[in-house]
Amino acid sequence: MKRIFVAILVVGMGMPFLCTESSYAQTQKLALSLSLKNVVDLAIAQSTSIKVVQNMNVRSYWRYKNFQTGFRPQLILNGDLPNYSHTTQPITQPDGSIEFKQVSNAQMFANLALSQSIPFSGTYIYAASSVYRIQDFNTSNIEFSGTPISIGFVQPVFSYNWMRWARRTEPLIYEESMKDFIESIEEISLTATYWFFNYLRIQTNYNLAESNLKNSNDNLKIAETRRELGSISENDFSRIRLSVINARKSLNKARMDLKNADFELKSYIQLDPEQEIQLDMPLNVFLFDIDMDKALKEAQMNRKETPQFERRLIEADRDLIRAKRDNSLGATLRGSYGTANASSTIGGIYDNPEKQRMLQLSLSIPILDWGRSASNVRLAESQRELVVYDVEQDRKDFEREIVVQVEQFGLLKDQLTTAKEADKVAENGYEISLRKFQNGEISITDLNISLQERESARRDYIASLQDYWVAYFKLRILTLYDFEMQEKIWYPNPMLDVPQKDRIAFEGSPAVTN
Repeated sequence: MKRIFVAILVVGMGMPFLCTESSYAQTQKLALSLSLKNVVDLAIAQSTSIKVVQNMNVRSYWRYKNFQTGFRPQLILNGDLPNYSHTTQPITQPDGSIEFKQVSNAQMFANLALSQSIPFSGTYIYAASSVYRIQDFNTSNIEFSGTPISIGFVQPVFSYNWMRWARRTEPLIYEESMKDFIESIEEISLTATYWFFNYLRIQTNYNLAESNLKNSNDNLKIAETRRELGSISENDFSRIRLSVINARKSLNKARMDLKNADFELKSYIQLDPEQEIQLDMPLNVFLFDIDMDKALKEAQMNRKETPQFERRLIEADRDLIRAKRDNSLGATLRGSYGTANASSTIGGIYDNPEKQRMLQLSLSIPILDWGRSASNVRLAESQRELVVYDVEQDRKDFEREIVVQVEQFGLLKDQLTTAKEADKVAENGYEISLRKFQNGEISITDLNISLQERESARRDYIASLQDYWVAYFKLRILTLYDFEMQEKIWYPNPMLDVPQKDRIAFEGSPAVTN
């Protein structure tokens, strides 16, 4: 299911969010009301972080495509057109003496070659045709030579076959990069969530400070009336005046904090700095149970760690094989078969050409290396054992992290319910205490206690909401699975027009867009 970037439409095309009068704005501008989903969508759509992630994904895709083309037939034309020379050179005479003579000629060469690598055996085969022309300006003579057809091969024997190992590791690296792309976008969502709740917490503090100042001013007016009637002590009156001063100080501090939070949030989601915003408290939580086995299964299927573990083990085996092959008998077999000819005309090259054959075996045998070969092999063996141990430990840590996150997510339901109830009780208690204070039934000390309980409960509730949503997005990151919609998470890359089969070829089922 495609993620609908509502936030972009709102900002770019003017489609309205629910707009309300900002409780903290100093002007009468309407504020743009943003939910947590709106902020996350904006971050995914237009933050600077998403541009970096998309570019890295493009780089990984073309790196893999470049690797694939290396194993396809290559048709190459090269040559020298022309190669003119007018110099004095030493020329060996028939009697063995050397004389310096002036040489003036123009040479031309062209070679057309079709080559192909065979990864399974490490073989390199080719077919080529070439022509060579030389014109001697001293004698006005023109000669041609060439190879109408030549077929050959190069076959390493007892050597390390890098092509075979690359065919095993490169697809895994590509799979890692595609899964890392999805994970990185989910991490952007998590970062946007942190910035959202940072702003929401400070916004709540500002609203509480504004409400406290209003109530403190009302209390001061009531206290002034009581003072005239002589029904309040000077001590209590001074405390009420002090509460007004403290409320003003708290409001000024909250206003400065809000400006900083406003800049940080808008900078991350690339929102217009002049646009007033008001964040909505994300109360639409999804209190669902998560099956542990399901979470582990999806994580193993979707996360980059699975191909990464496999690649690390393959690379350890590869390095061990390379150490053994590079420090033992090595041989290279080369062979070619074709025709060649020389003529005064270019057409004569192809008239009754002579056969040419070549077979060559090159050897490399270490005889005395003072134990260097053996030590290299031992080092590779030790490194392989270490990699096997590290992968096994990382696999256990990976699974344990998912288990812990699922368990924590389950515990957050009770915590969130309790915090919500405490916030409601504290709010009601403050309203009751405020009325009692204004009626002269309780002192300013009792009212301040109720006020502190109210603010503490509200902050705890916001913190619980943040804990829930952070755990929710962390669970998505760890599994790359949407448990709410019961589908895999997928994001398209607008910078990359990739066919479906290339886009996520490592998945056995069609990709799901979220």
